[in-house]
Amino acid sequence: MTQAKFNSSATGEEAELLAQLGKELRAKAKASDLLDVSYRVIDSPIGSLLLASTPAGLVRVAFESEDHDKILELLSQKLSPRILKDSSRLDAVARQLDEYFAGSRRNFDVPLDLKLSTAFRRQVQLELGEIGYGQTWSYSQMAERIGNPKAVRAVGSACATNPIPIVLPCHRVLRTDGSLGGYLGGLETKTQLLKLENPDFGGAMRTLF
Repeated sequence: MTQAKFNSSATGEEAELLAQLGKELRAKAKASDLLDVSYRVIDSPIGSLLLASTPAGLVRVAFESEDHDKILELLSQKLSPRILKDSSRLDAVARQLDEYFAGSRRNFDVPLDLKLSTAFRRQVQLELGEIGYGQTWSYSQMAERIGNPKAVRAVGSACATNPIPIVLPCHRVLRTDGSLGGYLGGLETKTQLLKLENPDFGGAMRTLF
């Protein structure tokens, strides 16, 4: 059972005690350099988002449609079992996401940690940050941008496995014919994000690269 679920079932004095114990545990973990992965869950117009960070930077953003407990389990396996709910390390990310959804932020300025991606996928995912707010590129354009124009499907796979969506805006990549392609958070979420940035967006909901 995750800390998030346990806390949600506690009330009154129990909740207060758990909050205090959690605070003390986080402080001890930080002081002893024992905290490798911090996480928190925030609300957003597209549902709850799980944010996870290492000392190097933001390492994961997971949509509500994903199983957050499973994501945390995978992070503990791939990164470190020393993982703890800790909002403070993710305050800047949460604030910038709030500003983005409010329409007052177009670019994110937070350190990133892409150790969950392979070298090729990392190259593609970092290039996503070059797509301007309200703009879209095709998978073939992305392949050309990284100097490998034949790697269209590999680019699609890198976008589909982007561990830091929204901040690295894979939702801005479409098929050449203008249809949506795929998206980890679902096509409805992809459309919502594109319309947030460009209310005139009207891409077709097709799922092939």
